[in-house]
Amino acid sequence: MGFSDKYSNTFRKLLPAPFTIALILTIFVFLLSIFFGKGSSFDSSTNRLIQTTEFWYNGLWNSDGLSFTVQMMLMLLLGHVLALSKPIDQLLNKLSSFCTDNAKAAFYITFFTISFAFINWGLGLIFGALFARKIAEQSTKLNIKINYGFIGACGYVGMMVWHGGLSGSAPIKVADKEHLSKLMDGVELNGTLPDAIPMSETVFSSMNISVGLALLIILPVLMFWLGRKINTHAVSLPKTLISSESEEESIGFEKADQSIIFGKVIGSLFLFYTLYKIYDSSEIATLGFLTPNFINFSLIGLCLLMHKSIFTFLGAIDQAIGGVSGILIQFPLYYGIMGIMKDAGLMSSVAEYISSIATDQSFPILTLMSSGALNVLVPSGGGQWIVQGPILIETAINNDISLSKTVMAMSYGDQLTNMMQPFWALPLLAITGLKAKEILPYTLLLMGAGLIIFTTALIIF
Repeated sequence: MGFSDKYSNTFRKLLPAPFTIALILTIFVFLLSIFFGKGSSFDSSTNRLIQTTEFWYNGLWNSDGLSFTVQMMLMLLLGHVLALSKPIDQLLNKLSSFCTDNAKAAFYITFFTISFAFINWGLGLIFGALFARKIAEQSTKLNIKINYGFIGACGYVGMMVWHGGLSGSAPIKVADKEHLSKLMDGVELNGTLPDAIPMSETVFSSMNISVGLALLIILPVLMFWLGRKINTHAVSLPKTLISSESEEESIGFEKADQSIIFGKVIGSLFLFYTLYKIYDSSEIATLGFLTPNFINFSLIGLCLLMHKSIFTFLGAIDQAIGGVSGILIQFPLYYGIMGIMKDAGLMSSVAEYISSIATDQSFPILTLMSSGALNVLVPSGGGQWIVQGPILIETAINNDISLSKTVMAMSYGDQLTNMMQPFWALPLLAITGLKAKEILPYTLLLMGAGLIIFTTALIIF
Protein backbone atom coordinates (compact mmCIF):
# COMPACT_ATOMS: atom_id res chain seq x y z
CA MET A 1 0.00 0.00 0.00
CA GLY A 2 1.43 3.38 -1.07
CA PHE A 3 1.74 6.52 1.04
CA SER A 4 -1.37 8.17 -0.40
CA ASP A 5 -3.47 5.05 0.28
CA LYS A 6 -2.25 4.90 3.90
CA TYR A 7 -2.86 8.63 4.33
CA SER A 8 -6.40 8.43 2.93
CA ASN A 9 -7.24 5.40 5.06
CA THR A 10 -5.87 7.12 8.19
CA PHE A 11 -8.25 10.04 7.64
CA ARG A 12 -11.13 7.61 7.19
CA LYS A 13 -10.25 5.78 10.43
CA LEU A 14 -9.59 8.81 12.62
CA LEU A 15 -12.13 11.35 11.35
CA PRO A 16 -15.87 10.65 11.15
CA ALA A 17 -18.27 12.90 9.23
CA PRO A 18 -17.91 16.64 9.99
CA PHE A 19 -21.39 16.70 11.59
CA THR A 20 -20.34 13.90 13.94
CA ILE A 21 -17.19 15.86 14.81
CA ALA A 22 -19.34 18.90 15.59
CA LEU A 23 -21.44 16.77 17.97
CA ILE A 24 -18.32 15.37 19.65
CA LEU A 25 -16.90 18.88 20.08
CA THR A 26 -20.24 19.97 21.57
CA ILE A 27 -20.12 17.16 24.16
CA PHE A 28 -16.48 18.00 24.95
CA VAL A 29 -17.27 21.68 25.54
CA PHE A 30 -20.30 20.66 27.65
CA LEU A 31 -17.98 18.70 29.96
CA LEU A 32 -15.48 21.56 30.14
CA SER A 33 -18.25 23.95 31.14
CA ILE A 34 -19.66 21.64 33.82
CA PHE A 35 -16.30 20.97 35.46
CA PHE A 36 -14.27 24.10 34.72
CA GLY A 37 -16.79 26.82 33.84
CA LYS A 38 -16.70 30.05 35.82
CA GLY A 39 -18.12 33.54 35.76
CA SER A 40 -21.23 35.42 36.80
CA SER A 41 -23.42 33.56 34.29
CA PHE A 42 -23.58 30.53 36.57
CA ASP A 43 -26.20 30.41 39.31
CA SER A 44 -25.17 28.29 42.28
CA SER A 45 -28.79 27.39 42.97
CA THR A 46 -29.26 25.71 39.57
CA ASN A 47 -27.72 22.50 38.19
CA ARG A 48 -24.66 23.33 36.03
CA LEU A 49 -25.76 20.84 33.38
CA ILE A 50 -29.07 22.67 32.99
CA GLN A 51 -27.33 26.05 32.85
CA THR A 52 -24.81 24.82 30.28
CA THR A 53 -27.65 23.44 28.18
CA GLU A 54 -29.28 26.86 28.32
CA PHE A 55 -26.03 28.52 27.15
CA TRP A 56 -25.90 26.04 24.28
CA TYR A 57 -29.57 26.44 23.34
CA ASN A 58 -29.31 30.24 23.24
CA GLY A 59 -26.20 30.03 21.06
CA LEU A 60 -27.76 27.43 18.78
CA TRP A 61 -30.58 29.77 17.73
CA ASN A 62 -28.60 32.99 17.86
CA SER A 63 -30.23 35.25 15.25
CA ASP A 64 -26.92 36.68 14.07
CA GLY A 65 -25.59 33.13 13.72
CA LEU A 66 -28.56 32.02 11.63
CA SER A 67 -28.11 35.07 9.41
CA PHE A 68 -24.42 34.24 8.94
CA THR A 69 -25.33 30.64 8.11
CA VAL A 70 -27.65 31.71 5.28
CA GLN A 71 -25.08 34.21 3.99
CA MET A 72 -22.37 31.55 3.74
CA MET A 73 -24.75 29.03 2.15
CA LEU A 74 -25.72 31.54 -0.53
CA MET A 75 -22.10 32.46 -1.18
CA LEU A 76 -21.13 28.85 -1.89
CA LEU A 77 -24.32 28.05 -3.79
CA LEU A 78 -24.19 31.10 -6.08
CA GLY A 79 -20.49 30.65 -6.78
CA HIS A 80 -21.20 27.06 -7.82
CA VAL A 81 -24.14 28.17 -9.99
CA LEU A 82 -21.96 30.81 -11.65
CA ALA A 83 -19.35 28.17 -12.48
CA LEU A 84 -22.04 26.12 -14.27
CA SER A 85 -23.02 28.96 -16.61
CA LYS A 86 -22.46 28.89 -20.37
CA PRO A 87 -19.85 31.73 -20.44
CA ILE A 88 -17.71 29.85 -17.94
CA ASP A 89 -18.04 26.70 -20.04
CA GLN A 90 -16.94 28.64 -23.12
CA LEU A 91 -13.99 30.05 -21.19
CA LEU A 92 -13.01 26.53 -20.15
CA ASN A 93 -13.14 25.35 -23.77
CA LYS A 94 -10.89 28.24 -24.80
CA LEU A 95 -8.39 27.74 -21.99
CA SER A 96 -8.20 23.97 -22.43
CA SER A 97 -7.04 24.49 -26.02
CA PHE A 98 -3.78 25.91 -24.59
CA CYS A 99 -3.24 22.85 -22.37
CA THR A 100 -1.30 20.80 -24.91
CA ASP A 101 0.79 18.89 -22.37
CA ASN A 102 0.83 18.04 -18.65
CA ALA A 103 3.02 20.98 -17.59
CA LYS A 104 1.04 23.63 -19.49
CA ALA A 105 -2.23 22.19 -18.22
CA ALA A 106 -0.93 22.39 -14.63
CA PHE A 107 0.15 26.00 -15.10
CA TYR A 108 -3.12 27.23 -16.58
CA ILE A 109 -5.44 25.39 -14.21
CA THR A 110 -3.47 26.52 -11.15
CA PHE A 111 -3.33 30.16 -12.27
CA PHE A 112 -7.00 30.50 -13.19
CA THR A 113 -8.32 28.46 -10.27
CA ILE A 114 -6.45 30.74 -7.86
CA SER A 115 -7.80 33.80 -9.71
CA PHE A 116 -11.43 32.65 -9.51
CA ALA A 117 -11.05 31.49 -5.89
CA PHE A 118 -10.08 35.03 -4.90
CA ILE A 119 -13.46 36.15 -6.27
CA ASN A 120 -15.58 33.41 -4.69
CA TRP A 121 -14.67 30.12 -3.06
CA GLY A 122 -17.57 28.17 -4.56
CA LEU A 123 -16.74 29.54 -8.01
CA GLY A 124 -13.05 28.67 -7.60
CA LEU A 125 -13.76 25.16 -6.34
CA ILE A 126 -16.21 24.21 -9.11
CA PHE A 127 -14.29 26.07 -11.82
CA GLY A 128 -11.15 24.11 -10.91
CA ALA A 129 -13.05 20.83 -10.95
CA LEU A 130 -14.72 21.54 -14.30
CA PHE A 131 -11.42 22.74 -15.79
CA ALA A 132 -9.65 19.55 -14.67
CA ARG A 133 -12.44 17.49 -16.22
CA LYS A 134 -12.29 19.51 -19.45
CA ILE A 135 -8.51 18.99 -19.70
CA ALA A 136 -8.97 15.25 -19.22
CA GLU A 137 -11.69 15.12 -21.90
CA GLN A 138 -9.45 16.96 -24.37
CA SER A 139 -6.50 14.72 -23.51
CA THR A 140 -8.62 11.66 -24.25
CA LYS A 141 -9.73 13.03 -27.64
CA LEU A 142 -6.23 14.16 -28.71
CA ASN A 143 -4.39 11.20 -27.14
CA ILE A 144 -2.33 13.49 -24.86
CA LYS A 145 -0.81 11.85 -21.79
CA ILE A 146 -1.32 13.68 -18.48
CA ASN A 147 -1.23 12.88 -14.78
CA TYR A 148 -4.92 13.28 -13.98
CA GLY A 149 -4.49 13.16 -10.19
CA PHE A 150 -1.88 15.92 -10.43
CA ILE A 151 -4.17 18.04 -12.62
CA GLY A 152 -7.02 17.45 -10.18
CA ALA A 153 -4.83 18.69 -7.31
CA CYS A 154 -4.11 21.85 -9.33
CA GLY A 155 -7.86 22.34 -9.69
CA TYR A 156 -8.29 22.09 -5.91
CA VAL A 157 -5.67 24.74 -5.08
CA GLY A 158 -8.36 27.44 -4.86
CA MET A 159 -9.31 26.10 -1.42
CA MET A 160 -5.86 27.18 -0.19
CA VAL A 161 -6.38 30.82 -1.20
CA TRP A 162 -10.12 31.48 -0.82
CA HIS A 163 -10.14 32.76 2.78
CA GLY A 164 -7.88 35.63 1.77
CA GLY A 165 -10.29 36.60 -1.02
CA LEU A 166 -13.59 38.40 -1.46
CA SER A 167 -15.63 35.51 -0.05
CA GLY A 168 -13.39 34.77 2.94
CA SER A 169 -15.71 34.15 5.90
CA ALA A 170 -13.69 35.95 8.59
CA PRO A 171 -12.65 39.06 6.58
CA ILE A 172 -16.11 39.75 5.15
CA LYS A 173 -17.84 39.13 8.46
CA VAL A 174 -15.63 41.46 10.51
CA ALA A 175 -16.27 44.11 7.83
CA ASP A 176 -19.98 43.86 8.64
CA LYS A 177 -20.91 46.57 11.14
CA GLU A 178 -22.04 45.35 14.56
CA HIS A 179 -20.77 41.80 13.95
CA LEU A 180 -17.85 42.25 16.32
CA SER A 181 -20.02 43.79 19.04
CA LYS A 182 -22.49 40.90 18.81
CA LEU A 183 -19.69 38.33 18.66
CA MET A 184 -17.99 39.74 21.76
CA ASP A 185 -21.14 40.64 23.69
CA GLY A 186 -20.56 40.09 27.40
CA VAL A 187 -16.78 39.62 27.05
CA GLU A 188 -14.64 42.03 29.12
CA LEU A 189 -11.85 43.60 27.07
CA ASN A 190 -8.85 45.68 28.11
CA GLY A 191 -9.04 47.76 24.95
CA THR A 192 -11.49 49.23 22.47
CA LEU A 193 -13.46 46.98 20.13
CA PRO A 194 -13.95 48.65 16.71
CA ASP A 195 -17.33 48.72 15.00
CA ALA A 196 -15.83 46.82 12.07
CA ILE A 197 -12.54 45.92 10.37
CA PRO A 198 -12.84 47.09 6.74
CA MET A 199 -11.72 44.95 3.82
CA SER A 200 -9.06 47.55 3.05
CA GLU A 201 -7.24 46.39 6.20
CA THR A 202 -7.67 42.65 5.61
CA VAL A 203 -8.25 41.34 2.07
CA PHE A 204 -6.84 44.48 0.42
CA SER A 205 -4.04 45.10 2.91
CA SER A 206 -0.48 45.30 1.58
CA MET A 207 0.29 42.00 3.32
CA ASN A 208 -2.57 40.08 1.74
CA ILE A 209 -2.04 41.60 -1.71
CA SER A 210 1.60 40.49 -1.48
CA VAL A 211 0.48 37.01 -0.43
CA GLY A 212 -2.00 36.87 -3.30
CA LEU A 213 0.61 37.86 -5.86
CA ALA A 214 3.08 35.33 -4.44
CA LEU A 215 0.48 32.57 -4.71
CA LEU A 216 -0.48 33.62 -8.22
CA ILE A 217 3.14 33.60 -9.42
CA ILE A 218 4.91 30.90 -7.42
CA LEU A 219 2.31 28.13 -7.40
CA PRO A 220 1.61 28.00 -11.17
CA VAL A 221 5.36 28.03 -11.89
CA LEU A 222 5.94 25.32 -9.28
CA MET A 223 3.21 23.09 -10.74
CA PHE A 224 4.49 23.72 -14.28
CA TRP A 225 7.94 22.54 -13.18
CA LEU A 226 6.52 19.49 -11.41
CA GLY A 227 4.30 18.77 -14.40
CA ARG A 228 7.39 18.23 -16.52
CA LYS A 229 8.96 15.84 -13.99
CA ILE A 230 6.19 13.44 -12.99
CA ASN A 231 4.92 10.42 -14.89
CA THR A 232 1.98 10.82 -17.28
CA HIS A 233 -0.43 8.34 -18.81
CA ALA A 234 -3.55 8.09 -20.93
CA VAL A 235 -6.79 9.08 -19.19
CA SER A 236 -9.91 6.93 -18.92
CA LEU A 237 -12.87 9.07 -17.84
CA PRO A 238 -16.00 7.97 -15.95
CA LYS A 239 -19.53 8.87 -17.05
CA THR A 240 -20.25 12.20 -18.74
CA LEU A 241 -21.48 15.07 -16.61
CA ILE A 242 -25.15 16.04 -16.77
CA SER A 243 -25.68 19.45 -18.36
CA SER A 244 -27.95 22.07 -16.81
CA GLU A 245 -28.75 23.41 -20.30
CA SER A 246 -31.34 20.76 -21.22
CA GLU A 247 -34.81 22.21 -21.71
CA GLU A 248 -38.36 20.99 -22.24
CA GLU A 249 -41.10 22.64 -24.25
CA SER A 250 -42.81 25.38 -22.26
CA ILE A 251 -46.41 26.52 -22.31
CA GLY A 252 -48.13 29.72 -21.20
CA PHE A 253 -46.28 31.76 -18.62
CA GLU A 254 -43.60 29.03 -18.42
CA LYS A 255 -42.09 30.76 -21.44
CA ALA A 256 -40.84 33.48 -19.10
CA ASP A 257 -38.70 30.80 -17.42
CA GLN A 258 -36.98 29.96 -20.70
CA SER A 259 -36.84 33.49 -22.09
CA ILE A 260 -33.29 34.44 -23.06
CA ILE A 261 -34.04 38.12 -22.34
CA PHE A 262 -36.11 38.13 -19.12
CA GLY A 263 -33.50 36.65 -16.77
CA LYS A 264 -30.72 38.81 -18.20
CA VAL A 265 -32.79 41.98 -17.75
CA ILE A 266 -33.45 41.13 -14.09
CA GLY A 267 -29.79 40.25 -13.55
CA SER A 268 -28.74 43.56 -15.12
CA LEU A 269 -31.07 45.46 -12.78
CA PHE A 270 -29.45 43.71 -9.81
CA LEU A 271 -25.99 44.73 -11.00
CA PHE A 272 -27.04 48.33 -11.74
CA TYR A 273 -28.23 48.60 -8.15
CA THR A 274 -24.91 47.29 -6.84
CA LEU A 275 -23.16 50.03 -8.82
CA TYR A 276 -25.51 52.56 -7.24
CA LYS A 277 -24.74 51.15 -3.78
CA ILE A 278 -21.01 51.63 -4.43
CA TYR A 279 -21.56 55.17 -5.75
CA ASP A 280 -23.81 56.06 -2.81
CA SER A 281 -21.52 54.54 -0.18
CA SER A 282 -19.60 56.82 2.18
CA GLU A 283 -17.06 54.02 2.69
CA ILE A 284 -15.65 53.58 -0.81
CA ALA A 285 -12.09 54.28 0.35
CA THR A 286 -12.21 51.54 2.99
CA LEU A 287 -14.36 49.20 0.84
CA GLY A 288 -16.91 49.17 3.63
CA PHE A 289 -19.66 48.35 1.12
CA LEU A 290 -18.21 44.84 0.63
CA THR A 291 -20.46 43.07 3.10
CA PRO A 292 -21.82 39.49 2.81
CA ASN A 293 -25.21 40.82 1.70
CA PHE A 294 -23.66 43.03 -1.00
CA ILE A 295 -21.54 40.16 -2.35
CA ASN A 296 -24.48 37.73 -2.47
CA PHE A 297 -26.73 40.33 -4.11
CA SER A 298 -24.05 40.87 -6.78
CA LEU A 299 -23.68 37.11 -7.30
CA ILE A 300 -27.42 36.70 -7.89
CA GLY A 301 -27.24 39.39 -10.57
CA LEU A 302 -24.21 37.78 -12.21
CA CYS A 303 -25.80 34.33 -12.19
CA LEU A 304 -29.02 35.59 -13.81
CA LEU A 305 -27.03 37.55 -16.38
CA MET A 306 -24.66 34.72 -17.32
CA HIS A 307 -27.14 31.86 -17.49
CA LYS A 308 -29.12 31.36 -20.69
CA SER A 309 -32.45 31.63 -18.90
CA ILE A 310 -34.10 31.38 -15.52
CA PHE A 311 -34.78 27.73 -16.37
CA THR A 312 -31.06 26.92 -16.69
CA PHE A 313 -30.32 29.08 -13.61
CA LEU A 314 -32.74 26.99 -11.55
CA GLY A 315 -31.34 23.79 -13.05
CA ALA A 316 -27.86 24.82 -11.92
CA ILE A 317 -29.21 25.50 -8.42
CA ASP A 318 -30.63 21.97 -8.34
CA GLN A 319 -27.16 20.63 -9.17
CA ALA A 320 -25.38 22.84 -6.65
CA ILE A 321 -27.76 22.77 -3.68
CA GLY A 322 -26.35 19.59 -2.13
CA GLY A 323 -22.99 21.29 -1.57
CA VAL A 324 -24.39 23.66 1.08
CA SER A 325 -25.96 20.98 3.30
CA GLY A 326 -22.91 20.80 5.55
CA ILE A 327 -23.08 24.52 6.33
CA LEU A 328 -26.82 24.37 7.05
CA ILE A 329 -26.61 21.63 9.66
CA GLN A 330 -23.20 22.37 11.20
CA PHE A 331 -23.13 26.15 11.70
CA PRO A 332 -25.84 26.24 14.40
CA LEU A 333 -23.85 23.66 16.37
CA TYR A 334 -20.74 25.85 16.18
CA TYR A 335 -22.73 28.81 17.45
CA GLY A 336 -23.98 26.58 20.27
CA ILE A 337 -20.36 25.76 21.14
CA MET A 338 -19.51 29.47 21.10
CA GLY A 339 -22.47 30.19 23.37
CA ILE A 340 -21.18 27.73 25.98
CA MET A 341 -17.58 28.96 25.78
CA LYS A 342 -18.63 32.59 26.11
CA ASP A 343 -21.21 32.27 28.91
CA ALA A 344 -19.28 29.64 30.88
CA GLY A 345 -16.11 31.78 30.94
CA LEU A 346 -14.09 29.24 28.94
CA MET A 347 -13.31 31.75 26.21
CA SER A 348 -11.64 34.14 28.63
CA SER A 349 -9.64 31.31 30.18
CA VAL A 350 -8.25 30.23 26.81
CA ALA A 351 -7.53 33.85 25.83
CA GLU A 352 -5.68 34.43 29.11
CA TYR A 353 -3.50 31.36 28.52
CA ILE A 354 -2.66 32.38 24.96
CA SER A 355 -1.86 35.90 26.18
CA SER A 356 0.61 34.47 28.68
CA ILE A 357 2.69 32.74 26.00
CA ALA A 358 2.19 34.98 22.95
CA THR A 359 4.19 37.99 21.77
CA ASP A 360 3.62 40.43 18.92
CA GLN A 361 5.90 38.28 16.74
CA SER A 362 4.76 34.82 17.79
CA PHE A 363 0.99 35.40 18.06
CA PRO A 364 0.28 35.53 14.28
CA ILE A 365 2.28 32.33 13.74
CA LEU A 366 0.54 30.63 16.69
CA THR A 367 -2.79 31.75 15.26
CA LEU A 368 -1.96 30.28 11.84
CA MET A 369 -0.82 26.95 13.32
CA SER A 370 -3.77 26.60 15.71
CA SER A 371 -6.19 27.60 12.97
CA GLY A 372 -4.71 25.01 10.63
CA ALA A 373 -5.02 22.31 13.28
CA LEU A 374 -8.60 23.28 14.14
CA ASN A 375 -9.57 23.22 10.46
CA VAL A 376 -8.93 19.47 10.41
CA LEU A 377 -11.75 19.10 12.96
CA VAL A 378 -13.94 22.01 11.82
CA PRO A 379 -13.62 21.97 8.00
CA SER A 380 -15.46 25.24 7.49
CA GLY A 381 -13.98 28.73 7.55
CA GLY A 382 -17.21 30.26 8.80
CA GLY A 383 -17.71 27.60 11.45
CA GLN A 384 -14.12 27.96 12.58
CA TRP A 385 -14.47 31.73 12.87
CA ILE A 386 -17.50 31.21 15.10
CA VAL A 387 -15.47 28.99 17.46
CA GLN A 388 -12.01 30.54 17.30
CA GLY A 389 -12.72 34.16 16.37
CA PRO A 390 -13.86 35.43 19.79
CA ILE A 391 -10.76 33.98 21.49
CA LEU A 392 -8.45 35.56 18.92
CA ILE A 393 -10.21 38.94 19.11
CA GLU A 394 -10.05 39.00 22.91
CA THR A 395 -6.38 38.00 22.97
CA ALA A 396 -5.40 40.52 20.28
CA ILE A 397 -7.20 43.44 21.95
CA ASN A 398 -5.91 42.60 25.43
CA ASN A 399 -2.33 42.44 24.11
CA ASP A 400 -2.60 45.41 21.71
CA ILE A 401 -1.94 43.21 18.65
CA SER A 402 -3.23 44.12 15.18
CA LEU A 403 -6.79 42.82 14.75
CA SER A 404 -6.60 42.83 10.95
CA LYS A 405 -3.38 40.78 10.95
CA THR A 406 -4.93 38.39 13.47
CA VAL A 407 -7.96 37.86 11.21
CA MET A 408 -5.73 37.16 8.21
CA ALA A 409 -3.45 34.80 10.18
CA MET A 410 -6.54 32.79 11.14
CA SER A 411 -7.69 32.86 7.50
CA TYR A 412 -4.32 31.61 6.23
CA GLY A 413 -4.24 28.74 8.70
CA ASP A 414 -7.80 27.70 7.91
CA GLN A 415 -7.27 27.58 4.16
CA LEU A 416 -3.81 25.99 4.40
CA THR A 417 -4.88 22.63 5.80
CA ASN A 418 -7.69 22.26 3.27
CA MET A 419 -4.89 20.66 1.25
CA MET A 420 -4.76 17.77 3.73
CA GLN A 421 -8.44 17.70 4.78
CA PRO A 422 -10.43 16.03 1.96
CA PHE A 423 -13.87 17.31 3.05
CA TRP A 424 -14.12 20.20 0.57
CA ALA A 425 -12.57 18.07 -2.18
CA LEU A 426 -15.77 16.01 -2.42
CA PRO A 427 -17.39 18.17 -5.14
CA LEU A 428 -14.18 18.07 -7.18
CA LEU A 429 -13.87 14.31 -6.79
CA ALA A 430 -17.49 13.85 -7.90
CA ILE A 431 -17.02 16.00 -11.01
CA THR A 432 -13.63 14.62 -12.06
CA GLY A 433 -14.16 10.99 -11.07
CA LEU A 434 -10.85 11.04 -9.17
CA LYS A 435 -10.23 9.51 -5.73
CA ALA A 436 -8.84 11.39 -2.73
CA LYS A 437 -5.69 9.26 -2.71
CA GLU A 438 -4.94 10.35 -6.29
CA ILE A 439 -4.74 14.07 -5.46
CA LEU A 440 -3.42 14.00 -1.86
CA PRO A 441 0.31 13.59 -2.62
CA TYR A 442 0.21 16.75 -4.73
CA THR A 443 -2.06 18.80 -2.48
CA LEU A 444 0.41 18.14 0.36
CA LEU A 445 3.15 19.65 -1.81
CA LEU A 446 0.95 22.68 -2.40
CA MET A 447 0.36 22.95 1.36
CA GLY A 448 4.12 23.00 1.97
CA ALA A 449 4.57 25.84 -0.53
CA GLY A 450 1.61 27.71 0.98
CA LEU A 451 3.00 27.36 4.51
CA ILE A 452 6.25 29.02 3.42
CA ILE A 453 4.40 31.89 1.71
CA PHE A 454 1.98 32.55 4.58
CA THR A 455 4.50 32.38 7.44
CA THR A 456 6.99 34.55 5.53
CA ALA A 457 4.30 37.22 5.03
CA LEU A 458 3.27 37.15 8.70
CA ILE A 459 6.90 37.58 9.78
CA ILE A 460 7.75 40.35 7.29
CA PHE A 461 4.58 42.40 7.77
